[in-house]
This record gives sequence, C-alpha cells and structure tokens, in this order.
Amino acid sequence: MSEQESNTRGAGGDASIAELFSLKGRVALVTGARRGIGWAVALMLAKAGAHVVLNDVVEQELAARVADLEGMGCKASGSVFDVTDHAAVKQAIDAIVAAHGALDIVVNNAGNQNRKPFTDYTPEEWASIQQVHVTGTFNVTQAAARHMIERAFGRIIMMSSLSVAASRSTLAPYATAKGAVTTLMRELAFELGPKGITCNAVAPGFLDTEFTTALVQDPAFSAWVKQRVPLGRWGRPEDIAPAVLFLTSPAGSYVNGALLNIDGGVLCGL
Repeated sequence: MSEQESNTRGAGGDASIAELFSLKGRVALVTGARRGIGWAVALMLAKAGAHVVLNDVVEQELAARVADLEGMGCKASGSVFDVTDHAAVKQAIDAIVAAHGALDIVVNNAGNQNRKPFTDYTPEEWASIQQVHVTGTFNVTQAAARHMIERAFGRIIMMSSLSVAASRSTLAPYATAKGAVTTLMRELAFELGPKGITCNAVAPGFLDTEFTTALVQDPAFSAWVKQRVPLGRWGRPEDIAPAVLFLTSPAGSYVNGALLNIDGGVLCGL
C-alpha cells in the first residue's frame, strides 16, 4: 500500500488511539517557533514523534529551543531564515528535504503585529504586516508543496485569527493579512487535495502571548476579555497546539479546507 493510500483510508480501522495521533517518522517545519504559539506547536509535534525543524530569525534563542527539545529526548533541528525572503526560504526548505528525506508537515506560524488607528499606518507599516503573514506564508508553502507533491503527501497548517470573523479597531492590516491567508488555505485545500496534501487553518481568539502582553496587563481590557469569553479566561498557546496535532496526524486525515476557531466560544455570542 502506498503512503497516500495508507493516509487516505480514514482514521478508523484497527489503529490504536496512540497511532491515530502519532507523527512518528514525519518531518515537520514550524515557522516562528522560538516562542508563543510556534513553540507550543513545535513541542507538541515533537512529543508526538515528529522530527521538528524550528524556524526563526533569532539564531541564539532558536538554538536554545532546539536544545530544550533534544533534552526531552525529542528529535529537533533549527533553520534560521526570514520567511519574507523567497530565495532564502526555498534554499532552506530544499536543505531540510535533503537532510531528512522529506518535509511532511508545515505550520505557517511566523507573524508580526502593529496596533494603531487605520489612518495612522504608514505604507511601510502596512506592507510589513502583509509581507510577513501573506508573502511569508506563500514563500514557505510554495517551496514545501513542491516537495510534498512529489511524495503525494503533505499537511499544511495556516495560522488564521478571530479577527477574520470579528472586527476590532486598530487591527486593519493584521485582519486583512489573516483574511488573505485563510482564503489561500481554502484555495490550496481544493488545488492540492487531489495530490494527497491537506490544508487547514486554526483561528486563535484572545490569546496571552508576546503580541498581547500590554492588553493582558491592562486590568480593564483583561476584565472585558474574561467577561466576553464564555470560558472566562484568556487562551494560551497550549490551547492551540493540540488542534494542530489533530490536523497533522492520521486522525485528521479527512479534514481539508477547514477553519477551526479556538476562541473559548467568543463567536457564539453577540
């Protein structure tokens, strides 16, 4: 049985629960992996058995994260590149495939943020958000997809956002970028699905990360979040990682083109 056939039979059958969520033998790339959601995802995938290639632009911190995973007995390595540099991305992903024989999973997590009123953004600030989220996702996904097509297998995860469905002020370029990434996910699910590659996205809600430190520390805003979120708390990166594991594991093999909101129930109410 070919790899494609074995991964498209469905998640049932005789597989154990552990096997359904195992990534043993897989190679995964997580961009923006030195902290926050990226680190939580990298840790989860590594614990599930994948060799995880952590990407970021800060080499020293990235090396420390790789050492952390190796210290846990996990398989990991680092790849320092800027997702906005098309040539550098291609070179890095080609090197990953050459070193490990494949690239099975890509998690497009690298991002940046800049909150201010729409009329105050400079063209450069607007472009920076689009470059990292949209162009960066294009660069990484295109380079990886070419290798995945050759093996008729791949799992691609996009990082969407609650802001795609529920607007707030001071997030115009970020919400725009996340909307583009979410639309790209659906397009690729349709285009690459017949080639054995699934593409899905997760959309975090109000999360306590480096992007939201000022908001978390704002008593009034934090109280509003806890009141607005039915579960009564900020989300954590650790709330996102298990969903990524599901979508990249055999258990999620028939999920394609899905946007999974992980927001504590915010979108359920007005």
